[in-house]
Amino acid sequence: MPYRKTPFKSGCYYHLYNRGNNRHNIFFERENYLYFLRQIRRFLISQTLDVIAYCLMPNHYHLVVYLKSSNLSDAMQAFSLSYTKAINKRYHRTGSLFQGRFQSVVVDQENYLLQLVYYVHQNPVKAGFVNHPRDWEFSSYQDYAKLRQGTLPKINALKQLFDSNDEYQAQEPTMAMIQHLIFE
Repeated sequence: MPYRKTPFKSGCYYHLYNRGNNRHNIFFERENYLYFLRQIRRFLISQTLDVIAYCLMPNHYHLVVYLKSSNLSDAMQAFSLSYTKAINKRYHRTGSLFQGRFQSVVVDQENYLLQLVYYVHQNPVKAGFVNHPRDWEFSSYQDYAKLRQGTLPKINALKQLFDSNDEYQAQEPTMAMIQHLIFE
């Protein structure tokens, strides 16, 4: 596969995502979602990145991350391969699980970061799986809403972008929904 045009830089935020090959599912049962999250911890968390927000949908995933190392491509390759091998073995399948390599977008503005987290958390609602993001188990929304004590997302990263609640309130009105989540 060709090299990426824009190299990854540590100290930057990125939106990472991918979907199933031919838009097929990449998660088939609850244990698949949990295994995927465990593999994130195993292959990505320690030295490569911090997860700011995530949402796992039946046929795709979204990760909002803060890069600690520029070695993201190698880590993501190992992560994706590990997950694909496990799914292929479990379901007696062969071939590619994902539609090519993962996609990435640099998040270079604070307002964009906040809107992106909102967008990621709204995925299951927009897809019609739930009526409210709090009802989707495989998203970091529950961590932000303090409905569970998860340790995967670094929820303080968003809070640190603002000196006060007033500064946060000055942002786009669409962000009002997550205001109460990070400033309680």
